[in-house]
Amino acid sequence: MARRILPLLLCLLTVLPAAAAETVVMVLGDSLSAAYGIDREAGWVALLAKRLHNQGYEARVVNASISGDTSGGGLSRLPAALERHQPDVLIVELGGNDGLRGIPLQETRRNLSHIVAMAQQRGIRVLLLGVRLPPNYGAVFTERFQAMYRDLARQHDVPLVPRFLEHVATHPSLMQPDGIHPTAAAQPRLLANVWPKLKPLLQGAWHVPPMPAARRSPDPSRMP
Repeated sequence: MARRILPLLLCLLTVLPAAAAETVVMVLGDSLSAAYGIDREAGWVALLAKRLHNQGYEARVVNASISGDTSGGGLSRLPAALERHQPDVLIVELGGNDGLRGIPLQETRRNLSHIVAMAQQRGIRVLLLGVRLPPNYGAVFTERFQAMYRDLARQHDVPLVPRFLEHVATHPSLMQPDGIHPTAAAQPRLLANVWPKLKPLLQGAWHVPPMPAARRSPDPSRMP
């Protein structure tokens, strides 16, 4: 009997799919992704982790965002973060503080370009999030700043969310009193802005459709 069972078990092992490796998504950002002024669990990055779990993705989200960070700061700490977390997907949400602090546009672009290139050299899929500066910085500079993200996306052939704060920044009720940081109520909208461009990058992730709700057993007392 054992001689008959062993070949059968070996056959089954050859047709069963191998366990899929966990996909790691890392967010390299500033206060917009670090949940500044709100509970961290209410931030869009935490909501992303919950969505991936609820939709059956075998994925883990690492939030490597620091409030107040610039593109230069992100670039300097990226090598250690990549080595530590080994991400498969990198979401880059940086540059806003550069613009607010008046850092030369060429420097911001160079830093972001190095960030994307460093990730791509490791085979990491990259998503770039663009931000739009407040109008008081002048129409010319604001447009050049916005164009920087479009140019980088074309240069490195990566997907881009042109306006991460779309449908948020223009609604005062969704912004904190400083006029810069979104409220907790705005976080689902931020995730909605990111998700359409992020989802295709997750196609390599193991995805198990959520189990349907169990049907309630019929009540014997009500049966005919």
